[in-house]
Amino acid sequence: MYISKLEHERLTSKQRGNLLFSDIQDDQQHGDCIFVAGSSKAVKYRLPKAVELYKQGRADKILFSGGVKWPENEYTEALQLKKEAISLGVSEKDILTEDISLHTLENVLASLLVLDREFHLHNIRRLLVVTTSYHMRRLHLTLKTYMPNWVSFTLCPVGDDNTNEDNWFRSETGVKRVKEETEKLIRYVKQGALEDEDVNIHKGAIT
Repeated sequence: MYISKLEHERLTSKQRGNLLFSDIQDDQQHGDCIFVAGSSKAVKYRLPKAVELYKQGRADKILFSGGVKWPENEYTEALQLKKEAISLGVSEKDILTEDISLHTLENVLASLLVLDREFHLHNIRRLLVVTTSYHMRRLHLTLKTYMPNWVSFTLCPVGDDNTNEDNWFRSETGVKRVKEETEKLIRYVKQGALEDEDVNIHKGAIT
């Protein structure tokens, strides 16, 4: 069912889970750059996946995106990720950053200039996208909506402690995040801010 046809208040828990998590998986392709969206916990959850992809040779560059400076950090999200990536063996010359964005849409928009300066946009064919699994649907639709239409995306979701496909419904934090994320996703699509998508919300079951 297309996201634009969904009513957030009427979704069952199974449907909410399917809306965020169904059919999102790594297709194992290589790309031009690994794109990592920042967050308060990005160093813990998202950075290891980005470094793994880089060391596997699936892309030669990593772009860290995020301008928020969280209270416990001295640096913005992107610069904190860069610092930690270097400590994990990523060459500084292979790291790109943008540290002015404050939310998902700005992650994408602000990264366009960085990507163009590094590659020229017309040369980019595929980005490997790294974010937490519950955020991936919205980030993917944001990329599809605002990036050039010749760019493809390989989705590389990562788990966190309590908001994964198999456990989000077991904690108050997970339930709250999924409800907030599905509400945002549906609202943005209905506003026309995000591209619509046909999602199978009826598959499987919560166990």
